[in-house]
Amino acid sequence: MAVYTKISKKEISYINKKFEVDRIIKFDGIKQGIENTNYLLKSRNNKFILTIFEKRVSQKEIPFFMKLMDQLNNLKINCPKPLKNKSGNYQIRIKNKMASIVSFLDGKDKKKLNLKNCFDVGKMVAQIHLSSKKIRLYRKNSMGIKNLNPLLNSIKFKSKKFINIEKFLKNNFRDIKKKWPKGLPNGIIHGDLFIDNIFFKNNRLSGVIDFYFAANDYFMYEIAICVNALCFDKKKSKFLINKKKVKNLIKGYESIKKISIKEKKSLNILCRGAAMRYFLTRLYDYTNTPKTALIKIKDPREYYQKLVVHNNFKNYENYLN
Repeated sequence: MAVYTKISKKEISYINKKFEVDRIIKFDGIKQGIENTNYLLKSRNNKFILTIFEKRVSQKEIPFFMKLMDQLNNLKINCPKPLKNKSGNYQIRIKNKMASIVSFLDGKDKKKLNLKNCFDVGKMVAQIHLSSKKIRLYRKNSMGIKNLNPLLNSIKFKSKKFINIEKFLKNNFRDIKKKWPKGLPNGIIHGDLFIDNIFFKNNRLSGVIDFYFAANDYFMYEIAICVNALCFDKKKSKFLINKKKVKNLIKGYESIKKISIKEKKSLNILCRGAAMRYFLTRLYDYTNTPKTALIKIKDPREYYQKLVVHNNFKNYENYLN
Protein backbone atom coordinates (compact mmCIF):
# COMPACT_ATOMS: atom_id res chain seq x y z
CA MET A 1 0.00 0.00 0.00
CA ALA A 2 1.07 3.57 -0.63
CA VAL A 3 -0.15 7.06 -1.54
CA TYR A 4 0.37 8.38 -5.08
CA THR A 5 -3.02 10.07 -5.56
CA LYS A 6 -3.97 12.74 -3.01
CA ILE A 7 -7.66 13.09 -2.08
CA SER A 8 -9.63 15.71 -0.16
CA LYS A 9 -12.99 16.15 1.56
CA LYS A 10 -14.51 16.53 -1.91
CA GLU A 11 -13.72 12.89 -2.78
CA ILE A 12 -14.93 11.71 0.64
CA SER A 13 -18.25 13.51 0.05
CA TYR A 14 -18.50 11.70 -3.29
CA ILE A 15 -17.85 8.33 -1.58
CA ASN A 16 -20.55 9.05 1.00
CA LYS A 17 -23.04 9.62 -1.82
CA LYS A 18 -22.06 6.48 -3.72
CA PHE A 19 -22.03 3.90 -0.90
CA GLU A 20 -24.67 2.88 1.61
CA VAL A 21 -22.33 2.83 4.60
CA ASP A 22 -21.93 4.93 7.73
CA ARG A 23 -20.85 8.44 6.75
CA ILE A 24 -17.07 8.68 6.43
CA ILE A 25 -15.78 11.36 8.79
CA LYS A 26 -12.02 10.83 8.69
CA PHE A 27 -9.40 9.59 6.20
CA ASP A 28 -5.66 8.96 6.40
CA GLY A 29 -3.15 7.92 3.75
CA ILE A 30 -1.38 4.57 4.24
CA LYS A 31 2.34 4.73 3.47
CA GLN A 32 3.20 1.00 3.48
CA GLY A 33 3.48 -0.89 0.19
CA ILE A 34 4.40 0.24 -3.31
CA GLU A 35 1.67 -0.55 -5.83
CA ASN A 36 -1.62 1.34 -5.29
CA THR A 37 -2.84 4.39 -3.38
CA ASN A 38 -4.60 3.45 -0.13
CA TYR A 39 -6.50 5.36 2.53
CA LEU A 40 -7.94 4.27 5.85
CA LEU A 41 -11.54 5.55 6.01
CA LYS A 42 -13.30 5.94 9.35
CA SER A 43 -16.96 6.38 10.22
CA ARG A 44 -18.29 6.56 13.78
CA ASN A 45 -18.60 2.78 14.06
CA ASN A 46 -16.56 1.22 11.23
CA LYS A 47 -13.32 1.35 9.29
CA PHE A 48 -12.72 0.68 5.59
CA ILE A 49 -9.85 0.70 3.11
CA LEU A 50 -10.10 2.81 -0.05
CA THR A 51 -7.81 1.62 -2.86
CA ILE A 52 -7.12 3.81 -5.88
CA PHE A 53 -5.56 1.62 -8.56
CA GLU A 54 -2.26 2.74 -10.07
CA LYS A 55 0.18 1.49 -12.70
CA ARG A 56 0.36 -2.35 -12.70
CA VAL A 57 -3.35 -3.04 -12.10
CA SER A 58 -5.45 -3.09 -15.28
CA GLN A 59 -8.94 -1.56 -15.02
CA LYS A 60 -10.57 -4.57 -16.66
CA GLU A 61 -9.04 -6.93 -14.05
CA ILE A 62 -10.44 -5.16 -10.98
CA PRO A 63 -13.72 -7.19 -10.98
CA PHE A 64 -11.62 -10.38 -10.76
CA PHE A 65 -9.98 -9.21 -7.52
CA MET A 66 -13.27 -8.07 -6.01
CA LYS A 67 -15.15 -11.27 -6.90
CA LEU A 68 -12.25 -13.36 -5.61
CA MET A 69 -12.23 -11.66 -2.19
CA ASP A 70 -16.02 -11.86 -2.03
CA GLN A 71 -16.02 -15.59 -2.77
CA LEU A 72 -13.11 -16.30 -0.42
CA ASN A 73 -15.10 -14.58 2.33
CA ASN A 74 -18.01 -16.89 1.56
CA LEU A 75 -15.62 -19.85 1.90
CA LYS A 76 -14.52 -18.64 5.38
CA ILE A 77 -11.11 -17.30 4.33
CA ASN A 78 -10.33 -14.23 6.44
CA CYS A 79 -9.69 -11.41 4.00
CA PRO A 80 -11.22 -7.99 3.25
CA LYS A 81 -14.77 -8.03 1.87
CA PRO A 82 -15.43 -5.68 -1.08
CA LEU A 83 -18.30 -3.22 -0.82
CA LYS A 84 -20.75 -2.69 -3.67
CA ASN A 85 -21.91 0.85 -4.40
CA LYS A 86 -25.56 1.89 -4.79
CA SER A 87 -25.45 0.83 -8.45
CA GLY A 88 -24.38 -2.70 -7.48
CA ASN A 89 -20.80 -2.29 -8.74
CA TYR A 90 -17.53 -2.76 -6.89
CA GLN A 91 -15.80 0.18 -8.61
CA ILE A 92 -16.06 3.94 -8.61
CA ARG A 93 -13.91 6.55 -10.31
CA ILE A 94 -11.83 8.96 -8.22
CA LYS A 95 -9.61 11.58 -9.86
CA ASN A 96 -10.02 9.76 -13.18
CA LYS A 97 -8.75 6.48 -11.70
CA MET A 98 -10.66 3.34 -10.75
CA ALA A 99 -11.11 2.76 -7.03
CA SER A 100 -12.81 0.34 -4.65
CA ILE A 101 -13.60 0.05 -0.96
CA VAL A 102 -13.18 -3.07 1.18
CA SER A 103 -13.86 -3.84 4.82
CA PHE A 104 -11.11 -3.25 7.36
CA LEU A 105 -9.42 -6.46 8.50
CA ASP A 106 -8.77 -6.60 12.23
CA GLY A 107 -5.18 -7.16 13.33
CA LYS A 108 -1.82 -5.89 12.10
CA ASP A 109 1.32 -7.15 10.43
CA LYS A 110 4.40 -8.28 12.37
CA LYS A 111 7.95 -7.14 11.79
CA LYS A 112 9.25 -10.68 12.13
CA LEU A 113 7.59 -14.13 12.09
CA ASN A 114 8.41 -16.86 14.58
CA LEU A 115 8.32 -20.57 13.71
CA LYS A 116 4.68 -21.02 14.78
CA ASN A 117 3.70 -18.02 12.67
CA CYS A 118 5.35 -19.67 9.65
CA PHE A 119 3.45 -22.91 10.31
CA ASP A 120 0.17 -20.98 10.51
CA VAL A 121 0.92 -19.09 7.31
CA GLY A 122 1.58 -22.41 5.57
CA LYS A 123 -1.82 -23.69 6.74
CA MET A 124 -3.57 -20.55 5.56
CA VAL A 125 -1.90 -20.69 2.13
CA ALA A 126 -3.05 -24.30 1.71
CA GLN A 127 -6.59 -23.31 2.72
CA ILE A 128 -6.61 -20.56 0.08
CA HIS A 129 -5.37 -23.03 -2.54
CA LEU A 130 -8.02 -25.60 -1.65
CA SER A 131 -10.71 -22.92 -1.65
CA SER A 132 -9.57 -21.66 -5.05
CA LYS A 133 -10.62 -24.97 -6.59
CA LYS A 134 -14.22 -24.05 -5.78
CA ILE A 135 -13.95 -20.63 -7.43
CA ARG A 136 -14.60 -20.32 -11.15
CA LEU A 137 -12.48 -17.30 -11.90
CA TYR A 138 -9.40 -16.97 -14.07
CA ARG A 139 -6.65 -14.39 -14.45
CA LYS A 140 -3.34 -14.91 -16.20
CA ASN A 141 -0.40 -14.02 -13.98
CA SER A 142 0.84 -10.69 -15.33
CA MET A 143 3.93 -11.02 -13.12
CA GLY A 144 4.69 -14.61 -14.13
CA ILE A 145 8.20 -15.45 -15.32
CA LYS A 146 7.18 -15.39 -19.00
CA ASN A 147 5.88 -11.83 -18.67
CA LEU A 148 8.91 -10.26 -16.97
CA ASN A 149 10.99 -9.63 -20.10
CA PRO A 150 9.43 -6.20 -20.87
CA LEU A 151 10.05 -5.17 -17.26
CA LEU A 152 13.71 -6.21 -17.47
CA ASN A 153 14.15 -4.30 -20.74
CA SER A 154 12.55 -1.17 -19.28
CA ILE A 155 15.01 -0.86 -16.37
CA LYS A 156 17.69 1.80 -16.75
CA PHE A 157 20.86 0.68 -14.99
CA LYS A 158 22.19 4.19 -14.37
CA SER A 159 22.46 4.17 -10.59
CA LYS A 160 25.99 3.55 -9.30
CA LYS A 161 24.51 0.97 -6.94
CA PHE A 162 23.34 -1.24 -9.83
CA ILE A 163 25.73 -0.40 -12.69
CA ASN A 164 27.35 -3.88 -12.73
CA ILE A 165 24.21 -5.92 -12.23
CA GLU A 166 22.65 -5.90 -15.71
CA LYS A 167 24.65 -8.86 -17.05
CA PHE A 168 23.99 -10.91 -13.88
CA LEU A 169 20.26 -10.28 -14.17
CA LYS A 170 19.98 -11.11 -17.86
CA ASN A 171 22.02 -14.32 -17.53
CA ASN A 172 19.91 -15.47 -14.59
CA PHE A 173 16.67 -14.56 -16.34
CA ARG A 174 17.56 -16.65 -19.40
CA ASP A 175 18.52 -19.64 -17.24
CA ILE A 176 15.35 -19.44 -15.10
CA LYS A 177 13.09 -19.26 -18.17
CA LYS A 178 14.88 -22.24 -19.73
CA LYS A 179 14.46 -24.41 -16.59
CA TRP A 180 10.94 -23.27 -15.63
CA PRO A 181 8.82 -26.37 -14.76
CA LYS A 182 5.78 -27.52 -16.71
CA GLY A 183 2.57 -29.22 -15.63
CA LEU A 184 2.58 -28.51 -11.88
CA PRO A 185 -0.70 -28.38 -9.89
CA ASN A 186 -2.21 -24.94 -10.26
CA GLY A 187 -5.11 -22.68 -9.38
CA ILE A 188 -5.67 -19.21 -7.95
CA ILE A 189 -2.81 -17.98 -5.76
CA HIS A 190 -2.54 -14.80 -3.68
CA GLY A 191 0.67 -13.96 -5.50
CA ASP A 192 2.14 -11.40 -3.09
CA LEU A 193 2.26 -12.89 0.41
CA PHE A 194 4.69 -10.52 2.05
CA ILE A 195 4.83 -10.00 5.80
CA ASP A 196 2.89 -6.72 5.59
CA ASN A 197 0.00 -8.52 3.84
CA ILE A 198 -0.46 -11.03 6.69
CA PHE A 199 -2.26 -9.86 9.82
CA PHE A 200 -2.06 -11.17 13.37
CA LYS A 201 -4.12 -10.45 16.46
CA ASN A 202 -2.95 -11.61 19.90
CA ASN A 203 -0.15 -13.50 18.08
CA ARG A 204 -2.73 -15.52 16.09
CA LEU A 205 -3.09 -15.21 12.34
CA SER A 206 -6.20 -13.11 11.70
CA GLY A 207 -6.23 -12.84 7.91
CA VAL A 208 -4.66 -11.76 4.63
CA ILE A 209 -4.94 -8.52 2.67
CA ASP A 210 -3.92 -7.10 -0.74
CA PHE A 211 -5.10 -9.62 -3.36
CA TYR A 212 -4.23 -7.34 -6.28
CA PHE A 213 -1.61 -9.73 -7.68
CA ALA A 214 -3.83 -12.80 -7.32
CA ALA A 215 -3.81 -14.95 -10.45
CA ASN A 216 -3.82 -18.50 -11.73
CA ASP A 217 -0.38 -20.06 -11.36
CA TYR A 218 1.44 -22.99 -9.79
CA PHE A 219 0.57 -23.53 -6.12
CA MET A 220 4.26 -24.24 -5.51
CA TYR A 221 5.17 -20.84 -6.92
CA GLU A 222 3.19 -19.32 -4.04
CA ILE A 223 5.31 -21.30 -1.59
CA ALA A 224 8.44 -20.04 -3.38
CA ILE A 225 7.20 -16.45 -2.94
CA CYS A 226 6.65 -17.16 0.78
CA VAL A 227 10.15 -18.62 1.15
CA ASN A 228 11.59 -15.42 -0.30
CA ALA A 229 9.33 -13.03 1.57
CA LEU A 230 9.04 -14.72 4.97
CA CYS A 231 11.90 -17.16 5.53
CA PHE A 232 14.99 -14.94 5.44
CA ASP A 233 16.42 -13.16 8.47
CA LYS A 234 18.32 -9.89 8.18
CA LYS A 235 21.56 -9.72 10.15
CA LYS A 236 23.19 -6.32 9.76
CA SER A 237 23.12 -5.83 5.97
CA LYS A 238 22.91 -9.52 5.03
CA PHE A 239 19.84 -11.66 4.32
CA LEU A 240 20.27 -15.25 5.49
CA ILE A 241 17.80 -18.04 4.81
CA ASN A 242 16.20 -19.54 7.93
CA LYS A 243 15.70 -23.21 7.11
CA LYS A 244 13.62 -23.79 10.24
CA LYS A 245 11.13 -21.23 8.97
CA VAL A 246 11.02 -22.92 5.55
CA LYS A 247 10.45 -26.29 7.23
CA ASN A 248 7.63 -24.93 9.38
CA LEU A 249 6.01 -23.13 6.45
CA ILE A 250 5.94 -26.39 4.47
CA LYS A 251 4.81 -28.46 7.48
CA GLY A 252 1.90 -26.10 7.98
CA TYR A 253 0.98 -26.31 4.31
CA GLU A 254 1.17 -30.11 4.24
CA SER A 255 -1.01 -30.37 7.35
CA ILE A 256 -3.81 -29.22 5.02
CA LYS A 257 -2.66 -30.05 1.48
CA LYS A 258 0.06 -32.46 0.38
CA ILE A 259 2.92 -31.36 -1.88
CA SER A 260 3.87 -33.79 -4.67
CA ILE A 261 7.44 -34.98 -5.31
CA LYS A 262 7.39 -33.15 -8.66
CA GLU A 263 6.44 -29.90 -6.88
CA LYS A 264 9.20 -30.34 -4.30
CA LYS A 265 11.78 -30.89 -7.05
CA SER A 266 10.73 -27.57 -8.59
CA LEU A 267 11.16 -25.48 -5.42
CA ASN A 268 14.65 -24.19 -6.24
CA ILE A 269 13.89 -22.90 -9.73
CA LEU A 270 10.59 -21.40 -8.53
CA CYS A 271 12.42 -19.62 -5.68
CA ARG A 272 14.89 -18.24 -8.19
CA GLY A 273 12.00 -17.04 -10.35
CA ALA A 274 10.22 -15.40 -7.41
CA ALA A 275 13.44 -13.64 -6.33
CA MET A 276 13.95 -12.45 -9.90
CA ARG A 277 10.42 -11.03 -10.03
CA TYR A 278 10.87 -8.93 -6.89
CA PHE A 279 14.39 -7.89 -7.82
CA LEU A 280 13.07 -6.52 -11.13
CA THR A 281 9.98 -4.78 -9.73
CA ARG A 282 12.01 -3.15 -6.95
CA LEU A 283 14.69 -2.04 -9.39
CA TYR A 284 12.03 -0.50 -11.61
CA ASP A 285 10.32 1.26 -8.69
CA TYR A 286 13.67 2.45 -7.33
CA THR A 287 14.41 4.28 -10.58
CA ASN A 288 10.89 5.36 -11.58
CA THR A 289 8.92 6.33 -8.44
CA PRO A 290 8.20 10.09 -8.31
CA LYS A 291 9.73 11.95 -5.37
CA THR A 292 6.32 13.43 -4.54
CA ALA A 293 4.78 10.01 -3.77
CA LEU A 294 4.06 9.25 -0.11
CA ILE A 295 5.79 5.88 -0.21
CA LYS A 296 8.60 3.92 1.36
CA ILE A 297 10.84 2.59 -1.44
CA LYS A 298 12.15 -0.93 -0.83
CA ASP A 299 15.81 -1.69 -1.50
CA PRO A 300 16.26 -3.97 -4.56
CA ARG A 301 19.59 -5.31 -3.26
CA GLU A 302 17.74 -7.52 -0.80
CA TYR A 303 16.59 -9.68 -3.70
CA TYR A 304 20.02 -9.74 -5.30
CA GLN A 305 21.25 -11.42 -2.12
CA LYS A 306 18.34 -13.84 -2.06
CA LEU A 307 18.81 -14.77 -5.71
CA VAL A 308 22.46 -15.57 -5.00
CA VAL A 309 21.38 -17.84 -2.11
CA HIS A 310 18.99 -19.74 -4.39
CA ASN A 311 21.65 -20.01 -7.10
CA ASN A 312 23.86 -21.82 -4.60
CA PHE A 313 21.12 -24.36 -3.78
CA LYS A 314 20.48 -27.36 -6.00
CA ASN A 315 17.49 -29.24 -4.60
CA TYR A 316 14.54 -29.29 -2.20
CA GLU A 317 16.60 -30.74 0.67
CA ASN A 318 18.93 -27.72 0.62
CA TYR A 319 16.02 -25.61 1.92
CA LEU A 320 15.36 -27.88 4.90
CA ASN A 321 18.73 -29.15 6.13
